[in-house]
Amino acid sequence: MPKHRMSRKGRYIAMGATGVVVVAGAGVAAQTSMAATVWPAQKTYTGRAFDACTAPSLTAMKAWKKDAYYGGVAVYIGGRNRGCAQPNLTRSWVKSVDTLGWRVIPLYVGAQPFCQKSLSKERFTAATAASVGAADAGDAVAKAAALGMKPGSPVYLDMESYDVADKACNDATLTYVRSFTRTLRAKTYRAGLYGFSSSSAKAIATASNRTDLPGNLWYALWNGRETTTGDWPWDPRLYTGHSRGHQYKANSRETRGGYTITVDRNAWDAPVAIVG
Repeated sequence: MPKHRMSRKGRYIAMGATGVVVVAGAGVAAQTSMAATVWPAQKTYTGRAFDACTAPSLTAMKAWKKDAYYGGVAVYIGGRNRGCAQPNLTRSWVKSVDTLGWRVIPLYVGAQPFCQKSLSKERFTAATAASVGAADAGDAVAKAAALGMKPGSPVYLDMESYDVADKACNDATLTYVRSFTRTLRAKTYRAGLYGFSSSSAKAIATASNRTDLPGNLWYALWNGRETTTGDWPWDPRLYTGHSRGHQYKANSRETRGGYTITVDRNAWDAPVAIVG
């Protein structure tokens, strides 16, 4: 798989352990908090999206847009565990691709659990989970704002695979995620989480205490099924109202408009960035 979130080696180790609509009230109870008196309307995209380790060049994005297969693109806006350099990812790039009609999905590769078998540069412990989560969320908001992603935009926290059966580790991870989510919402950004259906996404979807959990869930389940409903593994009442993304295929090498990029494929029905 491409070294999307962590380094290629780090992610292997961890694994070893179509349209746009603005929705004013979709999922508002889950997505927002009382910290914000007025929330911008959610910008929702429904259709196909891709993520690549490095944001493609603007020329490639123009060529792929003409092909019209994908309408959304996920980009890695920051985090100490981000696996690739981002020479193309600038405020100008974000504005240009948004103008072309792309819907931008911001990902932040934050700290990872202490029990995770990876080479992550930043980790949290049970003692530091809350403080690190708040600090990472503050950095994520700063990075999103610097790229021209306005309040009301989502930030999807990338949480890679870990042993959810390790109670101490899982509890610390939920503490970190809740702290990250609270901080985002206090700054009027929507919270989401990317994770694997067998581990990190499962921990969020099955948590009995739903307080301060992300309002959007992007689950990796590489079964080749382009759906956010037909293979949803958990309570069907969860994450309804345009709050789901499904990464259904990894490492798809595709050529469109003369440009070849290795991507992960996603079915999308969830918030995307609000760009200036």
